[in-house]
Amino acid sequence: MKKLKIPYLVTLDVLDLSSVGYLLENRACREYIEAVNWSEYSYKPIVAFDIARTDVNLYIRYFVRGNSLKAVYDTDNSPVHNDSCVEFFMKKVDDPEYMNFEFNCIGTCDAAHRQSRDIKQTLSQDEYLTIRRYTTLEHKPFQEKRGVFSWELVVCIPLELMGLDPKNLPEKIVGNFYKCADDTDAPHYLSWSPIDLPSPDFHCPEFFGELYL
Repeated sequence: MKKLKIPYLVTLDVLDLSSVGYLLENRACREYIEAVNWSEYSYKPIVAFDIARTDVNLYIRYFVRGNSLKAVYDTDNSPVHNDSCVEFFMKKVDDPEYMNFEFNCIGTCDAAHRQSRDIKQTLSQDEYLTIRRYTTLEHKPFQEKRGVFSWELVVCIPLELMGLDPKNLPEKIVGNFYKCADDTDAPHYLSWSPIDLPSPDFHCPEFFGELYL
């Protein structure tokens, strides 16, 4: 099982989200989303993420470089996994439910409390508004573009939104980080923690890694 320790960087909360990249790059935990779990989907863009937390927020900075770029969806609660997408799934250790946070390259989010892929409670609009996002791309939808593209996305997710008490955090949670682009010329399904299943499925908490707070 993969493990990582999430650094505590209180300064993040006093910076504009567009300015946190340098701090995250230098002091956060750097990991890579590079597990190709299904040989029929062998395309592998370069994907890294930096992660850190404050007393009340979790910060993740994704860096992606690959062929093609797509962002059809610009409204939250849309199926952004079909676009150029990065994802974070998490759950408390003893909780039967988990949460998914999915973002396309222009920052549109799809998030929910889930019992499974099909049984979910989508976030309210007010809850979506608490998830801060900064992307190096303009928040404007577009069809798939061919070529080599690099982009970054910084997200700030309140710990309370994840069901965590900021004043009484557990030692760890479990989760996984993903890169996908289902409805593109080169569909792919990369993960941070490897997944041992016969076909692509990110909704599998049994393969989550350990994230120490």
